[in-house]
Amino acid sequence: MSTTVLVVGTGGSGLRAAIELAERGVDVLVVGKRPRLDAHTTLAAGGINAALGTMDAQDSWQQHAADTIKESYFLADPRTVEIVTQGAARGIHDLERYGMAFAREDDGRISQRFFGAHTYRRTAFAGDYTGLEIQRTLVRRAEQLNIRILDSVYVTRLLVRDNVVFGAYGFDLNDGTRQVVHADAVILATGGHTRIWRRTSSRRDENTGDSFRLAVTAGARLRDPELVQFHPSGILAPENAAGTLVSEAARGEGGILRNALGERFMERYDPQRLELSTRDRVALAEYTEIQEGRGTANGGVWLDVSHLPRETIMRRLPRVYQMMLDLQMLDITASPIEIAPTAHYSMGGVWVRPEDHSTEVEGLFAVGEAASGLHGANRLGGNSLIELLVYGRIVAVAAADYSAGLEAQRRSAAATEEARAEVDELLAADGHENVRALQRAVRDTMTAYAGVVRDEQGLRTGLAELDAIEERMTAVGIHPDIAGFQDLAHAFDLKASTLAARATLAAALERRESRGCHNRSDYPDLDPALRVNLVWSPTGGIVHEPVAPAPTEITDLIADAAVSTVGKLVE
Repeated sequence: MSTTVLVVGTGGSGLRAAIELAERGVDVLVVGKRPRLDAHTTLAAGGINAALGTMDAQDSWQQHAADTIKESYFLADPRTVEIVTQGAARGIHDLERYGMAFAREDDGRISQRFFGAHTYRRTAFAGDYTGLEIQRTLVRRAEQLNIRILDSVYVTRLLVRDNVVFGAYGFDLNDGTRQVVHADAVILATGGHTRIWRRTSSRRDENTGDSFRLAVTAGARLRDPELVQFHPSGILAPENAAGTLVSEAARGEGGILRNALGERFMERYDPQRLELSTRDRVALAEYTEIQEGRGTANGGVWLDVSHLPRETIMRRLPRVYQMMLDLQMLDITASPIEIAPTAHYSMGGVWVRPEDHSTEVEGLFAVGEAASGLHGANRLGGNSLIELLVYGRIVAVAAADYSAGLEAQRRSAAATEEARAEVDELLAADGHENVRALQRAVRDTMTAYAGVVRDEQGLRTGLAELDAIEERMTAVGIHPDIAGFQDLAHAFDLKASTLAARATLAAALERRESRGCHNRSDYPDLDPALRVNLVWSPTGGIVHEPVAPAPTEITDLIADAAVSTVGKLVE
């Protein structure tokens, strides 16, 4: 196949980029390994941020930027933050133009509510299924534009010649048909790597680190892979749904966190913001309560919304209500929910330039959770969805301009053959090791040694265990059957997971401090000298990259430049 721009990933960021390209008359093809209506974006429940001022007129993009930078523990790229917060209102209006049904006030204004650590109400929403509604809206608009979407293609490798991308190689998940796509530019929108932990909000076969592996094998680098957000409210049961999120909206609407003793423990960790504190602080508070013996029998804490009026729960938290009824036969209007921290969001990702999210490989762009730069060491709830809209549009424009500037594109038969041989080799593999068992081994290792709290000994043990897992991978057996080529896909997922795990462990070892989501029990304090981004590659190791200074119009709005570490000491 051939196209002007290839988008890898059918989630919100990929579709938004494709829509922009199609509206500009640029030929675009979207491929993905999940059904377009079931992309990870659909799970984003709480809302989408923009300083619209519909509820708090004094809000501004500058204050949104200040909140983002402060809560990133000053690791966010200021230019990236500026671009997102300035472009946020346009992102919302784009969704309105596509027909998105936002919750509104009686007078027609878009409703906005508080999310943790925001100065003003700036989170727009659609019930507690905002991501699902955004995905539906984008799919509908893509269909109106007749955008080609192939959502059963697994991309195994990007095709590169002399550091210039010229397409991608993959296979059809159903019948194994090989796919070669030639493209002037490639947009990587393949999510993060949170599935490499045992308890995670990601589902099977998504967020296994595809973006990391595809970018690195193409010649790009990763930035801050160790900075992973653990969401405070993942459910514990049933086992096959462990980690599934209870929307942060539950806390936003007035939910209370209690330990097994019935204590409202957030009073100890953030007495001002309580349950509306940042995700990293709430997750660490829960972890501490559980580790110190005040957790539930199943190793969790309680999230209680039963004191809220029933009509509020049914109107503002309908998806949470239905989910808990379906999964546990639990009526949240009468009983609390048992939760614990769960791996939720990759705040690091592929190294990109802030202006257009281009990578160090010519013609290759990354967007959404696959990219890095906006969130630093702690992501504000609601910022990820607006990032998709803002940078989805920007990346599309950049990719179209890049293509228009090409006089010719040179391909490489050798690169295509290398990609083909990689698949052939795996299909011929008939070893005794089970791919799924090795994936579980990776998740067990990451959970044990790179979870909410880390230390040097554990991280080094994790790297040693990863060495052993990679050795076992040389003896895997791949067995496609009448049901399809999922076994082959799992093998590539495993390759991605081990690369992502190695990058994460190595960077976590290098970041000898506690900052935001990254907690080192052996280095409990924030180190000003480590206000840097850690950029990793398998050949170059880790490079410390300084964070650019933020403009004074933003820093003047940051109330307390010294981020408090109160409540962050675990041991």
